[in-house]
Amino acid sequence: MRYYITADIHGFYTEFHKALDEAGYFNDPDLHKLIILGDIFDRGQEAVKMQDFILRLMDQEAVILVRGNHEDLFEEMVTVDEGLPVRHHVSNGTYGTALQLTGFDPTMALIRHWDFAEAARETPYYRQIIPATVDYYETAHYVFVHGWIPSIRERDGGYSYYSDWRETGPEGWRHARWYNGMDAAQSCMEEKTILCGHWHCSYGHSKYEGRGSEFGPDADFSPYYGPNVIALDACTAHSGKVNVIVIEDDLPDQAAEDERFREVTRRILEEHKAAFLELAK
Repeated sequence: MRYYITADIHGFYTEFHKALDEAGYFNDPDLHKLIILGDIFDRGQEAVKMQDFILRLMDQEAVILVRGNHEDLFEEMVTVDEGLPVRHHVSNGTYGTALQLTGFDPTMALIRHWDFAEAARETPYYRQIIPATVDYYETAHYVFVHGWIPSIRERDGGYSYYSDWRETGPEGWRHARWYNGMDAAQSCMEEKTILCGHWHCSYGHSKYEGRGSEFGPDADFSPYYGPNVIALDACTAHSGKVNVIVIEDDLPDQAAEDERFREVTRRILEEHKAAFLELAK
């Protein structure tokens, strides 16, 4: 299977479309899928076009959507924060995305924030796209995430790897979506290469290759390739670019997946049995 992989589009549909075109996506006659590593919206001003494009791909079963921290933020804004322009929702572009997708007048959105939140919850983004996202996707040789796989964050800022990250619950994945994959990869023992977004590629080029600055005129926002990691966030709001790479890979061996499922099921049953015996004492 051929995969076109991108990340952190942030509502910049024009730049995204151009990157796909340059990668050969639209003229590819062979079977292929698009993988988006989270943060589809926020900051760009083409949310409606982006939403329509993603919905078409979903109808064709031609896209895999990995959940990003900005998908979490949108959900938080329209539920917990009731549509209010909380500072981080404004600065992260989440509030602006909701305005674009609902068509609400900014003044009325502030006055009638409950109605604004309700309208945002009725958008296809909230009702169809976000529910279709996954914490991670996996092929034979690659793992696709937003920030990083769930890890133990150390006090010194480092990351400690643990092998059963696939069994992590929602809260662990929510934290992992904020991790810097290029830093976390330095201590990762995962056998597969992890593709991630969230953190601008220029960080890896600058820190680990000694090439260019993070945001100066010499900054390099092209994909960062390091040990165990490929980072794709081009920081489009700053660079005006979206990264798209192409990978050929197979799905994981189904027998191995079935064995892993049986092992997880066995472990869960044992835990439930132990809990039941403890209660029965």
